[in-house]
Amino acid sequence: MKVNVDLIIACRWLCPVVPRNTLLSDHAVIIKSGVIIDICHNNEVEKYYANETLQLNEHILIPGLINLHTHAAMSLMRGLADDLPLMTWLQEHIWPAEKKFVSPAFVHEGTVLAIAEMLAGGITTFNDMYFFPESTAEATVKMGMRANLGLVVLEFPTNYANDADTYIQKGLEARDHWRVEALISFSLAPHAPYTVADTTFERIMTLADQVGIGVHTHMHETLQEITDSEQQYGLRPLNRLANLGMLSPNLTLAHCVHLNEAEIKLLAAHGCSIAHCPSSNLKLGSGIAPITEYMKQGVNVGLGTDGAASNNRLDMFTEMRLAALLAKGQSYDATSVSANQVLEMSTINGAKALGMDAKIGSIEVGKFADLCAVKLSDIETQPCFDPVSHLIYVAGREQVSHVWVAGDLKFHRPMGQGIYHGVEPQELKDILSRWQSKLSEFNQIM
Repeated sequence: MKVNVDLIIACRWLCPVVPRNTLLSDHAVIIKSGVIIDICHNNEVEKYYANETLQLNEHILIPGLINLHTHAAMSLMRGLADDLPLMTWLQEHIWPAEKKFVSPAFVHEGTVLAIAEMLAGGITTFNDMYFFPESTAEATVKMGMRANLGLVVLEFPTNYANDADTYIQKGLEARDHWRVEALISFSLAPHAPYTVADTTFERIMTLADQVGIGVHTHMHETLQEITDSEQQYGLRPLNRLANLGMLSPNLTLAHCVHLNEAEIKLLAAHGCSIAHCPSSNLKLGSGIAPITEYMKQGVNVGLGTDGAASNNRLDMFTEMRLAALLAKGQSYDATSVSANQVLEMSTINGAKALGMDAKIGSIEVGKFADLCAVKLSDIETQPCFDPVSHLIYVAGREQVSHVWVAGDLKFHRPMGQGIYHGVEPQELKDILSRWQSKLSEFNQIM
């Protein structure tokens, strides 16, 4: 007797990521109630009766990509202030724009726009850090994506809160309200060592342990950040956090461009994760993170785009290719950071950082069917000798044909036209038109 299932996806190639360096040909993923219940050869799917069967004979199926560091709502600020160093960019352009415009509506609509872009590029989970997390949650559920929402904490006032205590209070209230939503998880997100005091860091670590959530912060993004910390505290930022007891497997550090050997070993010893953001690091002139050394020491390295205001794309295919190429160029070693390793960075490593590797990050029986299909038959992707290598060095997000979250189709590209299953194209156009007009007027004044 045939077993009833919801969906069968049969593909030319399947890269499960786990086990490592595995590539299956002519295999199918069997999905029921949003979960993968079997992975079998295409010849064996006859034992299942599916509500829908999809034949992808020109595609590779991979786990949905995990964007480990974003500020999703900042998609509305894409290109607002380019070709500037980090602190000039923040202090003279981004923070003033946020003071003028950031609101629940801004965050909701900016996040909808960001999620549309991310889904179209095969991203199924993002790790965010921004104001009004309840508005981000609403947009995420509307679009059917998966998100870990960083509850941002600063010492100074913004449109969202006035002081660190209020940031924490509002963040935890948002978590309490949304904690039953399956697609949403949370972390505490002290913005950076240069914007958060010692006492606040200590409170955040205590709360994170009590509530059972992670911590997500910026770290060692620029040399100036390190110099300022040494002058103010007599310590480099990471050593300061170590002395405060912040280092643990629940800590994700964005950027980490400038770590010395002792700091790399410190992160490895404590099981911390790094969100590597190569495009943003380059665009802001921050430097090139030596991820080859980080990975050699056993540090868990995932990939992130950062926000669209500093990248300016929420495009993990670009980040994967750039991460591999920069690692090779910096290390003078063409074998450094292979295509398979980069795919791990953007999938299972991101899931480990979020504490979600038992649920997502690879194509395995028992995990959610968060999946991405990439078409490799276009002329510009031919000939194809190694599909995984092609994913990193040849394909782009325009080759993404289908994206599923928990077995539900959230994006597909029939006849080259992208269709989202949570928003109409006109709504996206309206969002863009509305906010570009407002921000353009402001930018002219600045």
